[in-house]
Amino acid sequence: MELNRLLLLTSFLLHVKEGHARPMGPVCDKRLIQKYIGEAKDMEKRAQSECQTLPALSCPVVLPLVDFNMRQWKNKSDEIKWHEILCNLVLLVGAVTEAQGQVSQECGANQLRQLYRHANSFLLLLQTFGWEEGPREPGCSPSSIEQTQVTEIFLTYRQLVQGKLRFFFHNLAKDSCD
Repeated sequence: MELNRLLLLTSFLLHVKEGHARPMGPVCDKRLIQKYIGEAKDMEKRAQSECQTLPALSCPVVLPLVDFNMRQWKNKSDEIKWHEILCNLVLLVGAVTEAQGQVSQECGANQLRQLYRHANSFLLLLQTFGWEEGPREPGCSPSSIEQTQVTEIFLTYRQLVQGKLRFFFHNLAKDSCD
């Protein structure tokens, strides 16, 4: 499994355009982001169907609210979008880590490990973009909600990949891809 994570990161890094600090693979190859959306949907479905008997978490986890208004999103700079997604991923990875400590059932634990690897890979990828400090929202305090249902963690991840990440990569493709 660790090999899969390394391969994913290597795939991203192999698509870095010379002179750019941004990996172009997920940006320029629309099939990649569609693949990640499909994987997010599959993880969510498996968690809901195979792990239905998962009890509620004893301590709620804090999840980012990842829905967004398209008009407002389009008016933000790429750096602000990048920072917002990074903050969402930091909060999500933290929530997955907390949930892992509370879930002992094999099915749920395996699904959470897979989700952690995927979300953390996106976090590592976005950290390689290396934008200079500029005008952006201070700190990392996205809107959030406490949840006790493990399936809500998977839903949040899918919504983030299918929404903000997909549109962020689409927007970058306009400027960066041949």
